[in-house]
Amino acid sequence: MKKQPTIYEEIREKGYSRRDFIKFCSMMAAMLGLESSAISQVARALESKPRLPLIWLHGQECTCCSESFIRSSHPIVSDILLDKVSLDYTETLMAAAGHQAEAAMHKTMQDYAGKYILLCEGSIPTNAGGVYCCIGGRTYEDIIQEAAENAMAVVAWGNCACSGCVQAAAPNPTGAKPISKIITGKPIINVQGCPPIAEVMAGVVVHLLTFDRIPQLDGLGRPKAFYSRRVHDTCYRRPNYDAGLFVESFDDENAKRGYCLYKVGCKGPNTYNSCGVIRWNNGVSFPIQSGHPCIGCSEANFWDNGPFYRKLPEFPGFGIESTADKVGVGLGIATAVGITAHAVTTNIRKKKLIEKGFCDPEEENKE
Repeated sequence: MKKQPTIYEEIREKGYSRRDFIKFCSMMAAMLGLESSAISQVARALESKPRLPLIWLHGQECTCCSESFIRSSHPIVSDILLDKVSLDYTETLMAAAGHQAEAAMHKTMQDYAGKYILLCEGSIPTNAGGVYCCIGGRTYEDIIQEAAENAMAVVAWGNCACSGCVQAAAPNPTGAKPISKIITGKPIINVQGCPPIAEVMAGVVVHLLTFDRIPQLDGLGRPKAFYSRRVHDTCYRRPNYDAGLFVESFDDENAKRGYCLYKVGCKGPNTYNSCGVIRWNNGVSFPIQSGHPCIGCSEANFWDNGPFYRKLPEFPGFGIESTADKVGVGLGIATAVGITAHAVTTNIRKKKLIEKGFCDPEEENKE
C-alpha cells in the first residue's frame, strides 16, 4: 500500500509555511482548551501522522453540516482537513458514483479496519422498515450498522444525528432516531448544532488524531472543550441582561441599542455551545450578534422545546430564582434604596459637623 503523506507534508505541499502550520496548531490547542505546552504535541501528531481515514454518511438531513464544514474560513482547515474527505467516502463531495462509490467505502472499511472514523450526518428513520431513507437499495440503518462495525469511533454531526432534530419532532412520522439510539458498543461523539461550527468539527478530528482517543464528553456526549459553557455566559449582551435592559420586540428602540434578546425568545441561558467564543465566518459574528435570539440548536429536542420566539418561563439569575420581568424592577428598587441610604447618611453626617461649628463640611478635612 502506498504510504500516505502526513498532514504536515500535505500542508507544505499546499504552499503553507512552517509559521502557518504552528499558528494552526496553536489555534487548535487553544480551541480544545489545552495548555500552551500542548501545542508541540499537536504539532508532532500532525507532522508524523497521515490524515485519518474518514467515511462520511448522510441520512435524513439538509446537508448543512457538510456546508458548514467545507466552508471553514480557516485556510488550513478547508484545504487539508476538509477537501481530502472525498478520497474515502462521502456521498455529497466525492467524484465517484454508484458502484464505484460503494467500492471506495468498502475498501476503506477493509484496509483501515479499526482505524477509520465514521462521520454521520442526519437522523436514522426506523418506521416502515426504514424505507424513508434508502441508498443503493439499502436502508440507511443497514448501511450505518455495517460501517460502524469496524470504526475506531463514531462522530455524529449536528442536531439531526445527535438527537433527531426536525425529523424527530412530534409526531415524528418516519420514526427518526439519533445515532446513539441505533449504534451501540462504539465511542460516539455528539457534535451538536444546526449546523455545528466548522472549526469545532475540525477540532474534534484534530483531537482524535493527536491523542488517539475521544475527547472528554458531557452528559449529552458532547466534547466539553466546546460545550461546557452556556451561550448566555459568553454573550456580549450579557451586561444588558444583568442591567435589566431587554428587547421587547424586534423593531423597538431597545433592539437598535443592542439590548438583551431574552424576552424575544433567546435560549442562550440554557444552551451550551461556543458560538459566542469561536463564532462563525472567521470569528466575525454569530446569530445573537446579527440580532437574532439563540434558538438552542445544540440542545436535545430543540424543535419540541417550545416556540423559538417565546420567552423562557424562568431562569435563575443574580444568585436567586428570578425572571427577566423582575430583574429591571429589582435593580430599580435596589438603586433607589441605595441612593436614599446614601442621601440619609450624608445628611446625618453634615448635621453633626454643623453642630460642631463647621459651616463647610470640607473644613473638617482641612484640620
